[in-house]
Amino acid sequence: MDRRDFLKTAGAAALASAVFTPAFAKGKSMEQKEPGKGVSNVYFTKDLSAAGLIKLYKKINEGITGRVAIKLHTGEKNGPNILPREWVKEFQAQVPNSKIVETNTWYEGDRYTTEQHRETLKVNGWTFCDVDIMDEDGEVMLPVKDGLIFKEMSMGAHIKNYDSMIALTHFKGHAMGGFGGSMKNIAIGCAGGRLGKKMIHEYVKGGPTKMEAGGTAGWKTSGALFMETMADSAKATCDFFKGHICFINVLRRMSVDCDCAGLSAAEPKCRDIGILASTDIVAVDQASVDMVYKLPPKELHDLKERIETREGLHQLPAMEKLKMGNRKYRIIEL
Repeated sequence: MDRRDFLKTAGAAALASAVFTPAFAKGKSMEQKEPGKGVSNVYFTKDLSAAGLIKLYKKINEGITGRVAIKLHTGEKNGPNILPREWVKEFQAQVPNSKIVETNTWYEGDRYTTEQHRETLKVNGWTFCDVDIMDEDGEVMLPVKDGLIFKEMSMGAHIKNYDSMIALTHFKGHAMGGFGGSMKNIAIGCAGGRLGKKMIHEYVKGGPTKMEAGGTAGWKTSGALFMETMADSAKATCDFFKGHICFINVLRRMSVDCDCAGLSAAEPKCRDIGILASTDIVAVDQASVDMVYKLPPKELHDLKERIETREGLHQLPAMEKLKMGNRKYRIIEL
């Protein structure tokens, strides 16, 4: 079954170094002496530049074909920590038939309506290529296979117009998720602003999974449950683009706050680390957390506290339970 049939049926010698298993709670990774099955490659470079992005992308882009959605968090107006426009411009130019994609927000702010969103895109300099606000014309349900909570998730309707997706992610903290990696980028970032994001943020344990769009933005879902509603959403997108999706995490200017905080985001205390890339969403987020947790305690303290007070680490086993990828990985440094 190809992706389009899938949507229709849904109703609308290596450079490899060590292999790691997660030990993020202690701030370090454990070497596995005998690499076995279920180990994913994660490429890494310290080269924080457009060249670094492109170098890693070329290692993971085999399945990126046809019309390509580059899922980027474009940020609130004048956000100080968003990915440099010059990097993204140079990167996007290397990806034929590609567009940046976004969706409107659940909260009322600079990106709540499509009109507001387009003005914010101009302010932040995202004017060098087409930017598709995927829920501009409504939303579409995608199935969540064996979901932890949901059987389907409401996405920006334009998602069906693409053959492949690149999740180009600024890795950082997040007020509700603890941290925002590739999973958060596509989970909230592809969900429609009126229903999909409501499903993620408003589900309460034991409540109905069927919801209707509209209402005032609220934040009923939190902790481990929020990590699971996000994981279900990310699962729907990963399954839709199965074999045609890849993930890049940029570990730079890692504030405790998401880029949705705009100018109010806390100044980062963590040093810049580099860029990680993989075709495995679980491995790339796991590797990102592991690298951050290796930072000196003085740098790590605030971000670690943000992650753990929100139960953010539960993102990783939640994705693993959904069989979205491997938490064991090998780092291949370029």
